Amino acid sequence: MFRAWIIWLIIAGVFAVAEVFTPGFVLLWFGVGALLAALLALLGVESLVFQVVAFLVSSVAMVVASRTILERFLPLSTDKPKLRAGAETMLGQIGTVVESSHGQLNEGAVKVYGAVWTAYPSDGEWPLKEGDSVSVERIEGNSIYVRRTAHHARSFAEISKES
Repeated sequence: MFRAWIIWLIIAGVFAVAEVFTPGFVLLWFGVGALLAALLALLGVESLVFQVVAFLVSSVAMVVASRTILERFLPLSTDKPKLRAGAETMLGQIGTVVESSHGQLNEGAVKVYGAVWTAYPSDGEWPLKEGDSVSVERIEGNSIYVRRTAHHARSFAEISKES
């Protein structure tokens, strides 16, 4: 004798196991829909078409409902800043000039996070002077481009005296 409810239980189990191995929280609801179809078959609903329609409608409804509810509590906004890793974490960080600018490119050295980096003043910046506090503007290869922080910036008069 054909026992549809057993088949629906097996289908529900397959969806539940598959949910463990896939992201997205979707297959679980198809498993619940299969459980509903199994319950209908167990209660005596013999129409396979009705069972399949109940399975599909309930599964899709639960997927849509869960997405709506989860979006309210767990927004998937792209407005949040992206996670930075590696050298990108230095952008905006404050460092100290440990070697004044020299040469045609105004190359100096800046200590950031305990590491010394080859540094260049950003466009429009004066040459670096030892002891200056600077902010990392950009990174190119193994060099950083820095800008003096406002609270430690030297005046034009101080820079002119050095020349």
